[in-house]
Amino acid sequence: MSARIGVLHTVPALVPVFQDLLTSRRDGLEIVHTADPTLLSRAIETGITADVDADLRVHLAALRDAGAEAVLVTCSSIGEATVEAAGAVGVRLVRVDAAMAKAAVERASSGSGRILVLATLAATLGPTGRLVEAEAAAHGGIDVTAEVVADAAAARAAGDQARHDELIADAIRRAGDVDVIVLAQASMATGAGDDPRVLTSPESGSAAFLATLDDDR
Repeated sequence: MSARIGVLHTVPALVPVFQDLLTSRRDGLEIVHTADPTLLSRAIETGITADVDADLRVHLAALRDAGAEAVLVTCSSIGEATVEAAGAVGVRLVRVDAAMAKAAVERASSGSGRILVLATLAATLGPTGRLVEAEAAAHGGIDVTAEVVADAAAARAAGDQARHDELIADAIRRAGDVDVIVLAQASMATGAGDDPRVLTSPESGSAAFLATLDDDR
């Protein structure tokens, strides 16, 4: 069965990543991508201001008017604000990091109860950290810590993807005795390596998003 969906990005390089992830899981998808890197740059510089919120609503309304049944937002930094904007314009929205947060808490609850959230941007650390903490609060006994991987964002901005990935890999190796390591941004997945404790959002977020379409059928 065909479906038209929307995907909102702040990192244009993630457009083909999510195109492949979504279409590999479901035939007959019509995907409308919107990429606006200024949303992230402004959120980093000044936070979610009125102009950022207004542009979120414009983008989401355009995806709604294009016939999108639901929208996946792939940027964790604007996740909270996008949920509010989606409610205002009347479009169903899924945060890419929501399924990852739930999985992290489920895994930690069967272990020692320790979760580390890593981000390359302080603007992302807050939204994803709060999402994980909200999930953890429902279980009790879960300790969530968070840190920024210094210099990784600057390396990526300078076009040095290898250095970006190396810094993330180093942070993972230094993580110590934790059950789960959450990589807060979808763009960090390239540095995940093969540590079994690491959770990333692109695959789990894509699967959870498509599951919401099935819920209404």
